[in-house]
Amino acid sequence: MRGSGAFKQATSFLLVAPLALFLLFFFVVPLFSMMKSAVSDPVASRALPNVAAALKDWDRVAVPGPDAQRAFLIDIRDITDDELFGDLVRRLNSAKSGFRTLMTKTRTAAKSDESISDLASVDSRWGEAAFWIAVQDAAGSPITDRNLLAAVDLTRDAGGSIVSMPKGSSANRETMIRTLITSAMVTVACIFLGLPFAMVAASVTGWQRQLMLGAVLLPLWTSLLVRTAAWFILLQDNGLINASLQAIGLTESPVPLIFNRVGVVIAMTHVLLPFMVLPIFSVLIGIPKNLMPAAASLGANPLRAFLRVLLPLSMRGVVSGSLLVFMSALGYYITPALIGGAKDQMISSVIAYYATGAANWGMAGALGLVLLFATIILYVVYLRLSAEEART
Repeated sequence: MRGSGAFKQATSFLLVAPLALFLLFFFVVPLFSMMKSAVSDPVASRALPNVAAALKDWDRVAVPGPDAQRAFLIDIRDITDDELFGDLVRRLNSAKSGFRTLMTKTRTAAKSDESISDLASVDSRWGEAAFWIAVQDAAGSPITDRNLLAAVDLTRDAGGSIVSMPKGSSANRETMIRTLITSAMVTVACIFLGLPFAMVAASVTGWQRQLMLGAVLLPLWTSLLVRTAAWFILLQDNGLINASLQAIGLTESPVPLIFNRVGVVIAMTHVLLPFMVLPIFSVLIGIPKNLMPAAASLGANPLRAFLRVLLPLSMRGVVSGSLLVFMSALGYYITPALIGGAKDQMISSVIAYYATGAANWGMAGALGLVLLFATIILYVVYLRLSAEEART
């Protein structure tokens, strides 16, 4: 018996092992790498090891003395890897604008004249404490909260206190708020469209139900890029929707439906509607069909019967669908990029810019971490609501 039980356990483990390995290598490891890049900043500490020690006790007020400046020159001369130097320049320039030209000029001067002792003679900007503060912060420790703070438009001042970034220097917080608002609008639109559709699909049987479910599932079998491109064509000024509105006389000129928030919500609602309909439908088909006639027999009109009987019983599906739609909408990239305008881009576009355009993986990881935390919070709220509903 013991051997049989061990064999069953081994068989179960072997069956689960491929899925566990898949989750490990394609979910856990990338997630850990993202979290590490968000709080890890080893470039400056690797490139400027002597400066890190020389500026350790600096008061951050007066310009560092000759010893610290000499250490900086030694580190600059020792950097033979151009890629490392480029990463260092990008890191310092992200903290203080002007380092891109300053570092190149300083490196050239340090290699051509080894007798330099005063960096202010190379460039007057080295006479400003702000540039040395950026060097100290970057070289001080490989672990930093700079990216996480910048993800929500916060930073640390000269004294180390957390303050808001200067107005106009970053728009991450504005983009994050826009992402939340757009996701909420799409979720609400999916509820208003998905709930009636699911109610009708649950009330019919046979080929009618199959046809309605097929209409919901069909978008899932089509590429997201193809669906978005189709909406790009439909929503144009000379597209089918505007042509139909003008043909029946509802509008005299094309309605702006593309490169704005309206077009983004329409396209995303179409894409995410199945994730609202299917959870609601799965709940509705389990509700006894005689409840609504029973409510009518007791004197309730259809609206009252819906609000007091059917809607409360279907809320579990509505909440599940809302959670799926909202969390999926948070990370959407293709649809806002193609359909939306400059002021309608969501946080995923900013992450893509930092990852591919600016090569700033730390900021990309930090913004991704913020989205992850938002998703986790929503999931915890959903679990809490589900637990309370199960107890009642």
